[in-house]
Amino acid sequence: MLTAHQLAAKKGRVTLFENIDFELHPGQWLFLSGANGSGKTTLLRILCGLGQPERGQVLWRNAPTQIDSTPLRREMMYVGHALGLKEELSALENLRFHAQLTQTVFEMAKTQDVLASLGLRGRENLPLRVLSQGQKRRVALAKLLLYPLPLWILDEPFVALDAQGLEVLVRGIQAHLAQQGLLVYTSHQRVEIDAPGLEVSLSP
Repeated sequence: MLTAHQLAAKKGRVTLFENIDFELHPGQWLFLSGANGSGKTTLLRILCGLGQPERGQVLWRNAPTQIDSTPLRREMMYVGHALGLKEELSALENLRFHAQLTQTVFEMAKTQDVLASLGLRGRENLPLRVLSQGQKRRVALAKLLLYPLPLWILDEPFVALDAQGLEVLVRGIQAHLAQQGLLVYTSHQRVEIDAPGLEVSLSP
């Protein structure tokens, strides 16, 4: 469903990576490993259609995303370093706004439960500007659990999660894969995911 063929990328005159090949099928995860500066975030952005490779191509459902990334974006949830949240709105307001954008049903009780499970009980109605960066990240991750799409692309999703939040997110990932979703992620923290997976290393 998601295929990379001979991908290469540069930063200035420096080659970050090259000859990246993989094929990810429903129910599988892909872990991108490598040192800081090896190009992990660059590769994620290329997979999302937010950047162009120096060479190679990405295919979603056998169609090249460089030609038209709209079908991919409709079925993808990307959580990167920029979280795509409005600082003046609360966690609940951000998630309600996301539901409106994606034309999905906003369920108040379910949303509160998910935020509480991620360690945000009592902070649901505070404007995001007063929350820590880690707490804001948990609001972004809540979108995965509330409004699942077939492809999740996550850049360091486990940063700043306590043990409870980590357990909740891993359970959500397991459920996503069990329902034939796909996951691509980077992390400095290894977690056990009970599903078929691949690893692509960007280290020299």
